[in-house]
Amino acid sequence: MGFEGDGQDTPVRQRAQDNVTAEQAAASRRGFLKSAGLGLAGAALAGLSAPPTAGAAETPIGEKWWPSKWGADDQAGASNHMGPQKTLEAVQQIKTGKVHSLGHVYESGMPLFGERVFALRTPGMPTGGTFGDNKIIWNDEFLATEIGQVGTQFDGLGHIGVEAGGPGDQTQRRMYNGVTMAEAASPYGLKKLGVENVKPFFTPGLLIDVMGLKGTMLEAGTEITVADLEAALERQGLSGDAISPGDAVVIRSGWGLLWKEDNERYNGGEPGIGLEAARYLAEKQVSLVGADCWGVEVFPNPNSAQVFPAHQELLVRHGIYLHENLNLESLSAEESWRFAYIFAPLPIKGATGSPGNPLAVT
Repeated sequence: MGFEGDGQDTPVRQRAQDNVTAEQAAASRRGFLKSAGLGLAGAALAGLSAPPTAGAAETPIGEKWWPSKWGADDQAGASNHMGPQKTLEAVQQIKTGKVHSLGHVYESGMPLFGERVFALRTPGMPTGGTFGDNKIIWNDEFLATEIGQVGTQFDGLGHIGVEAGGPGDQTQRRMYNGVTMAEAASPYGLKKLGVENVKPFFTPGLLIDVMGLKGTMLEAGTEITVADLEAALERQGLSGDAISPGDAVVIRSGWGLLWKEDNERYNGGEPGIGLEAARYLAEKQVSLVGADCWGVEVFPNPNSAQVFPAHQELLVRHGIYLHENLNLESLSAEESWRFAYIFAPLPIKGATGSPGNPLAVT
């Protein structure tokens, strides 16, 4: 997602400070969200400090979701769908052999959230040399950044969780498969659910062009509903039955047209799916949901009491990965609705996500 885990006063990090009151934590989160330029409505901010209203549910997001259907020790989530069968299904989608890059260029001028940084430095030109009779020289670079949470970013299962117990109780802050922060947290990366556990993706991909359906770019705060997804699929000559377990579904809202054209507006909110659509895709047992915006889901949420609930539904409850800030324009321009989606996250031990260049082969 756009800005969790960046070292500022995020909800997870702030509540981890046991000596900070709920009121102080809420005020700090409000300050961060405002400083990030996200324009969250006052009612939604009030909802951050309100106690969860889960009724008889065991957690603020419903009944317990662990153990996973892949076993109590599973750390791979929906990437478990990957295998020879999905690879062969993906190959059947390749008709022209054209490769589309779905990633944006990583550079300092791209939209960044809060105090996140992308800084590349070359320590001298050349960095090394000359050596040998052949007079070899070379160049290196030093990169300082939040490795999995800038630019085109892949959210791993250790990125999102829910506080299911008392404030600050690390044994009840739970992520995918019920893994707790007490089990996973360390100053040197996640001890569980690191992105190194994700299996490489080679699977059928499906583009749902909601902007094409609407005829214009959706505005920030516009929720993409199940009806929108199904209407877009119908316009494309498809239906919800086109989605099979393990597929990657990417959604075009048009928000990506603002990339580096109006970064302030891009960062200020986004259209995207809501909880209803997230549950619909989870029922389809997809392996991944992507979009051309920074968080996949609508922000601010039309339900002012909820903040990024689709992240929790997909990542936490079902182990379904998110791919954010995708460039879907070439696919939509060619009406390439079906393709082979290929992406191998960088196996960085303990990381919450991964950069990279996902590919769509049509």
